[in-house]
Amino acid sequence: MGAIEEITIEASIQALVEKVWEYWTDPNHIKKWNSASDDWHTPFAENDLRPCGKFTSRMEAKDGSMGFDFGGVYDDVKLHEVISYTLGDGRKVKITFRSQGNETEVIETFEAETENPIDFQRQGWQAILDNFKHYAEQTSKS
Repeated sequence: MGAIEEITIEASIQALVEKVWEYWTDPNHIKKWNSASDDWHTPFAENDLRPCGKFTSRMEAKDGSMGFDFGGVYDDVKLHEVISYTLGDGRKVKITFRSQGNETEVIETFEAETENPIDFQRQGWQAILDNFKHYAEQTSKS
């Protein structure tokens, strides 16, 4: 077995870090942005945002043809700065929030799984992050 490959994605969001954090962590918001494409959605999300707290969300195709649960346990939570967690399959994920005035940099690093190509994983996670960026920017303006 080789070393675990890490993938990093990022987005610069035109919103204050407090808002970005709220949209990222509140289940009512998660249900509105947590998908990689318009034909998918997240009908269920729950989040206990604290070390050792659990989170889960259900991602599924809107036509009901497929779906999966995504969840894990938090390892570290620093308000408006860092969230790290371990997924159900043991992979580690770390999200860093960098406040730059009216802009927030979100940097997400995750351990790749072995079933899908690296580029496919990067594109999927980036698509979800891009969807989050769009949601956060639109919601913070209203």
